[in-house]
Amino acid sequence: MKKLNYKQIISLALAALTILFILQNIAIININFLFWTFFVSRSVLIFMVLLIGIVIGWLLRSNPKKKQLTPD
Repeated sequence: MKKLNYKQIISLALAALTILFILQNIAIININFLFWTFFVSRSVLIFMVLLIGIVIGWLLRSNPKKKQLTPD
């Protein structure tokens, strides 16, 4: 039997915590935004917000900054 390395152990622990989080937050909540009303699970809402934040951070980080020209 192959031993697990530390990355696999951490991945399994994070997966277990994620499943536990989802099971604890399955309550349906309603969200009112302007004239729309959404019914969504609380855990799905938190993951959507997290995903949007990651995407925005990735997009802002991947923008190349203009290099300032230095006189030689």
